[in-house]
Amino acid sequence: MAKEIISYFGNPLPFGVTYSKNRHNFAVFSQNASKVILQLYFDKSDTPSLELSLDAEINRTGDVWHIGLENLPEKFYYTYRVDGPWSIDEGLTFNQNNVLIDPYAKCISGMETWGERTTSSLKGFVGEHEFDWEGDQPINRPLKDTIIYEMHTRGFTADQNSGVNKPGTFQGVVEKIPYLKQLGITAIELLPIHAFDETDCKYENPLTQQRLFNYWGYSSLGFFALKSSYAADSEENGALIEFKNLVKSLHSAGIEVIIDVVFNHTAEGGWDRSFINFKGLENSIYYIRDESGDYINYSGCGNTLNCNHPVVMKMILDSLRYWVIEMHVDGFRFDLASIFSRDSRGVVLSSPPVLGLIADDPLLSKTKLIAEAWDAAGLYQVGNFHDSQHWSEWNGKYRDVVRRFCQGESGLTGEIATRISGSEDLYGHSGKNPSHSINFITSHDGFTLMDLVSYRVKNNRPNGEKNRDGTGDNFSVNFGVDGETDDYSINERRQQQMRNMAVILLFSQGTPMILSGDEFGNSQRGNNNAWSQDNEISWLDWNLMKKNQDMLLFWQKLIEFRKSHSLFTQAHFFTGEKSKVSKIADISWHNQTAYQPDFDKASCSLAFMMDSQCGEKDEGTIIYVAMNFDKSILKFEIPEVESKIGWQYLLSTADIQDYLQDRSIALQRKQSYIDVDPFSITVLVCGY
Repeated sequence: MAKEIISYFGNPLPFGVTYSKNRHNFAVFSQNASKVILQLYFDKSDTPSLELSLDAEINRTGDVWHIGLENLPEKFYYTYRVDGPWSIDEGLTFNQNNVLIDPYAKCISGMETWGERTTSSLKGFVGEHEFDWEGDQPINRPLKDTIIYEMHTRGFTADQNSGVNKPGTFQGVVEKIPYLKQLGITAIELLPIHAFDETDCKYENPLTQQRLFNYWGYSSLGFFALKSSYAADSEENGALIEFKNLVKSLHSAGIEVIIDVVFNHTAEGGWDRSFINFKGLENSIYYIRDESGDYINYSGCGNTLNCNHPVVMKMILDSLRYWVIEMHVDGFRFDLASIFSRDSRGVVLSSPPVLGLIADDPLLSKTKLIAEAWDAAGLYQVGNFHDSQHWSEWNGKYRDVVRRFCQGESGLTGEIATRISGSEDLYGHSGKNPSHSINFITSHDGFTLMDLVSYRVKNNRPNGEKNRDGTGDNFSVNFGVDGETDDYSINERRQQQMRNMAVILLFSQGTPMILSGDEFGNSQRGNNNAWSQDNEISWLDWNLMKKNQDMLLFWQKLIEFRKSHSLFTQAHFFTGEKSKVSKIADISWHNQTAYQPDFDKASCSLAFMMDSQCGEKDEGTIIYVAMNFDKSILKFEIPEVESKIGWQYLLSTADIQDYLQDRSIALQRKQSYIDVDPFSITVLVCGY
């Protein structure tokens, strides 16, 4: 016979459900509620096994409602119903009939199978589980030595040609760890893994009439619970165990885990969407509203979290600490992070409290904090997001100028030089360094690298929004044909252009980020906003790994070269000072004539030379990179250096076979010029 459930006053902290000495404590915030009902379910029924109305005189401390219960089952589900005033102008939207999930729920039941939403209400789930971390510790790799690989947990292995036993899951990613190690990246950045409802997409593909999904997952139901259907195990807490195993396995392979977090809005949307948790618990505090009580939509998703309110700040900090302490993650990428800079009415703050609290938090001090420093309402803060050295940023300016320069657009040599050398104009303040610039050319949001050289215009018709979604400013080329082609010359030019961008990305100062699949030419068929495409458009096509094996090997060798030469990972910005050993500057700029860059003219070419200054990984290395995005062959004068070995060809993006086969070709001692093919890059290297 089950023991009698005994209730106690409970404790107001911590929020959520905690367990100690046979007692579960429940605590939830609601400032203006008049009544809070806790509903407990001891099976998967929608009928509560037990309802407890919390006494405002006994079970409330300040604005926190709480209760302690002894002798609950080992596993159970729970929800809340909350009553109080209804006044939209004041943001008060209480309704006792709404069944709400706890914002602090560690597991959310009802979506254990991808693509299927239970007909029952969503519930928090509590169930103890054991996991042996086997001494796992944070890697704490310096940001300057980090190479990020952005991936979608499901899409990475969802296609059957991925060859894994558990496609589309955390376990599937574990099976691909040998591939990630061979590629050479040092961190993965996972698109949202917080619980979300992929079935809440309202669109269908007009070409096939197939239902579409909220595939990317930028629509969090809560900030503590995992996306349960990313687990191969369909049990409610299966995702907890599998994600921990993923992190532990990646750490064992020397790879860090960064997760994409979406604290700028929630899945509750605007007034046209349902009540899930925040709306029903304390709408007036959790969301930014205008004077009439309506939601202000800086996220483009119907609502905006009131991130600088103390209660919301506490939730954000509690969530981040949970993922670091309990899940061992190594960092966070903050979606539309400029929303963090807004107050309760949307006014931009000069010193947002939440950003300082995150940066200065002692438990987060060693984690990687990466901001997407803009929002959907036009607030663009790249280079001016926050002064703390803990905050780095996606550098959208880097992305755009590299794309434009590689197309042959003139007049960009000054800016491309600034970006390649670490964007000092953006990050050379408050003690920041080049690694604070997260350099990328492609990401989940936009064209893949293959599509960037294959499509002039987006092809988003399958998204069901009449091709109006997604940006039109792609700075892309197609070399004469939009999409796939059998034309050998076009395909060769596309491959060469992708190699060009790979070289620039990995030879730039800053922290490089690679979109998964770019290394072997994955395509989304011209879709630059594939948020709703849970199919072959978004899934990685692993058959391309064999088809484009030279491209993959090229990326592997570039990554290996970057990791083995400290001149790419400078801890400080270049000064122009000359080395006492080599007698040359740490960086110098050139064009067809050595030491005479064409910054003031409409040039499409540029060269630079870097000296390792006998860095920690180098006995002494000099690298010379000549970039020609003109339509004709250009002769570049080779700078003279003192070297016993002399200059050697490392690679030419116009012909990479020598590079792939490790054939080193020395320049003749008296050779003073090199020919660089149109739209190509030649790299020379020498030691001293």
